[in-house]
Amino acid sequence: MSDAVETLMRGMGWTEQIEVSNVTGRWREVVGDQIAEHCMPLGFDDGVLTVQASSTAWSTQLAIISGQIRHRLNEEFGREIVRELKVVGPTARNWNKGLRSVKGRGPRDTYG
Repeated sequence: MSDAVETLMRGMGWTEQIEVSNVTGRWREVVGDQIAEHCMPLGFDDGVLTVQASSTAWSTQLAIISGQIRHRLNEEFGREIVRELKVVGPTARNWNKGLRSVKGRGPRDTYG
């Protein structure tokens, strides 16, 4: 790649996005099988990599070892690109169906 093209890509922020895409494409290889089984990268914005955990327990565990994961990712880049690792838990189930819904607890009021 020519210097002019690389300078243009870096100026537009594309180089970091391409590097992050390459590493997240090799997510399992970079972070290992056990971590990759329980979390996946969602996005990268301004030095913050957001990953989603499969459970709240894994979310807590990943938050504890986030510094180690960030260090491992930055080793792959050869420089510090990931400044922060943001861990989010699993999404809650959405009970809304269709365009209209009934106010109140809905189907959950029959549980228990």
